[in-house]
Amino acid sequence: MWTDTTRAQYARAELALPSDLTDAESALLEPFLPPASHVGRPRKWPLRRIIEAIQLFTRRIARL
Repeated sequence: MWTDTTRAQYARAELALPSDLTDAESALLEPFLPPASHVGRPRKWPLRRIIEAIQLFTRRIARL
């Protein structure tokens, strides 16, 4: 059952898209992501944004 407390806790209104990660969610995933390589080109996009894009894509595909 949603209460005012839980509704505020899980609100995603401040995010640009529903698939965007909150800072807390990103902190949970960060230990599982590979560190940046010391060789080659630097990353163009942060891994957080890549994960958000994958989530958005899979949500849209699931609707089909």
